[in-house]
Amino acid sequence: MKKIITTAVCSSLLLLAGCNDKQANNDASATKTPAKSSVAKAVEKAPLVSGINKDNFDTSVRPQDNFYRYINGGWLKTHKIPGDKTSIGSFYDLRDKADNDVKTIIEDLAKAKDLKAGSDEQKVADLFRSYMDTKKINSLGITPIKPIFADIDNLKHKKDLATFWGKYQAEGIGGPLAFYVEVDAKNSSRYATHIWQSGLGLPDKDYYFNKAERFEKLRDGYIKHIANMFKLAGLPNGEQAAKTIMDIETKLATYHWTRVQTRDSEKRYNKFATDKLNTLANTFDWNAFLNAAGVSSQKDIIINQPDFIQGFDSIFAETSLKDWKTYLTFHTLSRFAPYLNTEIDNENFEFYSKQLNGRQEQRPRWKRGVGVVNHNLGEAVGKIYVKRYFSPEAKKRMTQLVENLRKAYGQSIDDLTWMSAETKKAANEKLAAFKAKIGYPNRWEDYSTLVIKADDLVGNIIRSSEFNYKNDIKKLGDPIHAWEWGMTPQTVNAYYNPTVNEIVFPAAILQPPFFNMKADDAVNYGGIGAVIGHEMGHGFDDQGSKYDATGNMRNWWTKADLAEFSKRTASLVKQYGAYKVFDDLYVNGKLTLGENIGDLSGVTIAYRAYKESLHGKPAPVIDGLTGDQRFFMGFAQVWRGKMVEKSLRNRVATDPHSPGEFRALGSLSNMPQFYSAFDVKPGDKMYIAPEKRVKIW
Repeated sequence: MKKIITTAVCSSLLLLAGCNDKQANNDASATKTPAKSSVAKAVEKAPLVSGINKDNFDTSVRPQDNFYRYINGGWLKTHKIPGDKTSIGSFYDLRDKADNDVKTIIEDLAKAKDLKAGSDEQKVADLFRSYMDTKKINSLGITPIKPIFADIDNLKHKKDLATFWGKYQAEGIGGPLAFYVEVDAKNSSRYATHIWQSGLGLPDKDYYFNKAERFEKLRDGYIKHIANMFKLAGLPNGEQAAKTIMDIETKLATYHWTRVQTRDSEKRYNKFATDKLNTLANTFDWNAFLNAAGVSSQKDIIINQPDFIQGFDSIFAETSLKDWKTYLTFHTLSRFAPYLNTEIDNENFEFYSKQLNGRQEQRPRWKRGVGVVNHNLGEAVGKIYVKRYFSPEAKKRMTQLVENLRKAYGQSIDDLTWMSAETKKAANEKLAAFKAKIGYPNRWEDYSTLVIKADDLVGNIIRSSEFNYKNDIKKLGDPIHAWEWGMTPQTVNAYYNPTVNEIVFPAAILQPPFFNMKADDAVNYGGIGAVIGHEMGHGFDDQGSKYDATGNMRNWWTKADLAEFSKRTASLVKQYGAYKVFDDLYVNGKLTLGENIGDLSGVTIAYRAYKESLHGKPAPVIDGLTGDQRFFMGFAQVWRGKMVEKSLRNRVATDPHSPGEFRALGSLSNMPQFYSAFDVKPGDKMYIAPEKRVKIW
């Protein structure tokens, strides 16, 4: 099933991986706040280290002018982005490490000659083998997807399209309607069916209409790409097909909501009785679609963008069956391109990775193979990963850190001068109800019914997609699966999910520079502490704050408090909207608002928790740096990174996260404690007058 990742469904620390990248299980429950800070226990018997990498500094930059470049500028000057990457930095270093760790696991399994048929180990080894067997893949050409092409060819009437789209939701073949199962945002005790706008081959609606030269070139490149794909697949009339497909997608894009619009949880919640869907679209056969999707018994469905559905209906009516079949043929080919022969795989890379995102070289095939295994058998690998690379001690200390941050957040809520006692009570109830999942699940995915073969890559991908789809459909009518995770343990990321009110921290992110077991508390609170606070902050950002302690979308704010909250968040929109990425491009303050609130509240609460951890005692001076200085340095070095221009431009257009530099600068520019630690004064570039600084939580 195609997973829909939105700010309201799930807010991740980075857009490296979706929050529903792979479902898993619940783990950590709350523990009491320890008498001593978590990391202090780890370093009692060892010399304290600062955890700050001074080799990355650029001392030609004043910290008061650009703290991010002061901390990371030396690294920025000396490190180049390899041709097979679009980004490098702290997060990406850990991703590389995780990939190498998983590669080692897979290679160890592949060496074994006695893997039990049907075991998770056999499936991991054979899925990787099937991806690495390029000789077999090339010999097959497009043969593995010919049965789907045959289904497309056999469509006799337009009404048959609804059946096709419903049936092939399980295989993830792109179409205008993306169907998925998720918790009902206004009844968090049940799962509901949803439909999200879809059907585009370019990243966003703006790519179809923006008149800037860059977008004109991308549209031309996309049309050529479609024609090339038809030619390489041995399909006729590629150039005409490309024009047809571009025409359909441009019409669909006309009705797509913008990224900013889709952030609005309340506007997206539109529940329809399934027998009333024809009031939205009366030429499309909803019964056939829902029946083929396996959900004909459902009485209601949530439509995220109703006016898109209305627009789709008019496009559906005016577009011929022949043209829809051309459209479906390309989207089927595009869906499976990375798993087909080298020529098609390379063409797919040339457009989507090179032209669109600026990646100059294909990643090594083994790295892509690791990604395939992680995406399709993530928890099978994750079980082994946590045994090898994540200690129970690290999990215990991380749990303590979470509780320290929870306590600090509660104190901060109580101390707010702008919020009423009534709203504070509801906020504290929500905070207390946060479920924390740390490291790995205690109930793993059961892959026993999934068949994986060493010589059938496309078949493996199809069966994996169908496996996940069927598991999601089975949830309908079930109690909420509170044990599930939306990321694997080897994922370098974290997330908050409002409908189940949980914060989740996979094992792979719990490493330096985020979490350093050998370092003094300051850098850990600035690193992983701010990450914890960030995810907690999503529960109280402009969208997460619309959900209550039980995960239901319900207003728990007084009218006056909500107005003041909106006033403060509007100031944050304005501040980030003034950050210039390139001469012709600024950060989208509205799109990034939720993540910016998460960053600001995260580092604010982490600082408070750090100070509490000292129990009134002065922090040690290490490497000539005070505790406060190390805390802020620890925060800034987390966001160290570089990105090629094309990729960065795409991120600014589509990613709800601000670029790393502004994530650091924006948050710290609003914190008076940072001003004190580094003597920031009027006239310094990071200086914001006290009355204009944003304080939310």
